[in-house]
Amino acid sequence: MAELDTSGGGKKGGKIRTKKMSTRVDLTAMVDLAFLLITFFMLTTTLSKPQAMDIAMPDKEVKDEQQLTVADNRTMTILLGSGNRVEWYMGSVDKPLTPPQVDNYGRNGIRKALLEKKKEVIAMTGDPAKSLIVLIKPSEKSKYRNLVDILDEMAIIKPQTYAIVDIFEPEIELLKREGLYQ
Repeated sequence: MAELDTSGGGKKGGKIRTKKMSTRVDLTAMVDLAFLLITFFMLTTTLSKPQAMDIAMPDKEVKDEQQLTVADNRTMTILLGSGNRVEWYMGSVDKPLTPPQVDNYGRNGIRKALLEKKKEVIAMTGDPAKSLIVLIKPSEKSKYRNLVDILDEMAIIKPQTYAIVDIFEPEIELLKREGLYQ
């Protein structure tokens, strides 16, 4: 509420001046409104939700040593090495169908190779259900970010089957030979 203060000076004598009116604005209603608005926006806003990737992990308590045989001509193995680099080959480590190749992450690196091999496997089998199988093998020298990056690549190209599996000694030797195990 606005109030007017009409009290004048208490001096005697001298010139008679007109009374100056001072104004005073009561801000109580504005403070109430501000708190109501703050409360409204706090209760109606949505906080940013963490972005998470869905990964199906095996049950830790069930120790099923069942081996799954897959066709070597459909299997692409990606070895995560040091220096934000990957090495990949088609087939198995003892009988690779393609020579191991070193690539970077991204559109012109491993993604390009994944897309090419996915098309080749579908053309070779003639059945989209028998598509590319990707085995991801992180090494001790790779970073967690590298695993997230390769999982992002999997989300982009959408292979029918991919798995994160343990790396073996012959594959570590491949990484050492290319200088990716430092």
